[in-house]
Amino acid sequence: MNKGRLAIGCDHAGFEYKELLKAFLGKNGYFVEDFGTFSKESVDYPDYVHPLAESIEAGKNEYGILICGSANGVAITANKHKYIRAAIAWQNDVAELSRKHNNANILCLPARFITIDQAEQFTHTFLNTSFEGGRHALRVKKIVAE
Repeated sequence: MNKGRLAIGCDHAGFEYKELLKAFLGKNGYFVEDFGTFSKESVDYPDYVHPLAESIEAGKNEYGILICGSANGVAITANKHKYIRAAIAWQNDVAELSRKHNNANILCLPARFITIDQAEQFTHTFLNTSFEGGRHALRVKKIVAE
């Protein structure tokens, strides 16, 4: 059963988590497009984040997952894209609220500050939480400056 298309990417600090999350997502019925990096060798994360964000903007992938040491660099880079709402999650409740209240379409995980079990839990929560809309929809609409 295919649950949808996801994009995943990382820098060198997130490589191991990316590989483990790809397997976790595949077992749970998702098609995962891997934007790299493909080793632990030091890289520049924007080289992987921009193509991933563009795939979501173009509708090729529904959601994205980005992983780096702190998650800050990948989140900042992804949020440069007009229709991307990338959220950093370090607790499960934060992953949930990023979807419920902010309609986030990219989950950013800080590999140096969470366990792989937490990364899987946050990813599961993110992908299985719906946007509440209502007053939150008005706020989300104001994020994109026309």
